[in-house]
Amino acid sequence: MIVREKPGLWDLLTALRGSIVPRVVGPVLILGIVAALVVLLDRMTGLAPHLDGSSFAVFGIGLSLFLGFRNNAAYDRWWEARRLWGGLLADMRSLAREVEVFLADRPTREQVLREALVFLHAHRLNLRRLSPRAPGQEEVATAAHPPDAALDLVNATLAAAHRDGRLDGFGARALSARLAGMALQQAGCERIANSPLPFVYSLLIYRTTYLYCLLLPLALIGTTGWMTPVFVAVVAYMFLGLAEVTEELSHPFATSLNGIALDAICRAAEISLAPHLGEEPPEPLQPVNHYLS
Repeated sequence: MIVREKPGLWDLLTALRGSIVPRVVGPVLILGIVAALVVLLDRMTGLAPHLDGSSFAVFGIGLSLFLGFRNNAAYDRWWEARRLWGGLLADMRSLAREVEVFLADRPTREQVLREALVFLHAHRLNLRRLSPRAPGQEEVATAAHPPDAALDLVNATLAAAHRDGRLDGFGARALSARLAGMALQQAGCERIANSPLPFVYSLLIYRTTYLYCLLLPLALIGTTGWMTPVFVAVVAYMFLGLAEVTEELSHPFATSLNGIALDAICRAAEISLAPHLGEEPPEPLQPVNHYLS
């Protein structure tokens, strides 16, 4: 995730990291060149048709509305994913406090919290389609679903403590409810990760955008002349850029520049649980070149 202050004028003109320019510069240049060829054809032969711009205005409004609808849908996915991970962080902190209340046995408390951290990291890696590889995850690395296996370990530890009398019935019920809340947040994240926006939306958006930008010179050459490629490039940058931003936001758990900073959230959980484990809290993750993973 890109983390930086509001850009000044120079950054506004030159900043590339975190912008969509690198991903659309090729198509924008191609569309600008096509527009220049249309102007050249019109100047040399007069064979290029001149179309009425009013129809393109209606076309552009419809395309803008559809892009806006898709952008809202993508941002809703991104924001819901961030809320779910915020809920997981809150659950981890609450779990640490609750085991202090209900579990008098310190080794059992520490085991529960370490297994909870294994779950959090396994969940992060699972959402990013990565294999569990962090220290302490050996026991769940070969499981069919590592996050579930990690959460089952926490549950097994609490169940054993309850059977041995180290955890009373009320505490077992409260901690089981906490695990159920964590599982609910986990399922919500997996629903987002496994249910992408319908492909037909992307197909329609990109096809319509390219068609609009390819036909647009025919409506501009009569009034803008050799400035037509510039106007076409600006329109293409706007429409294609928004489409690419939407595509990136619709995958909130990816390691893209606008993905959610899952590593930083997991580090925040480690910092919060360190005092309960009797350890020195690690340093918070900091952005590198404005990027926070």
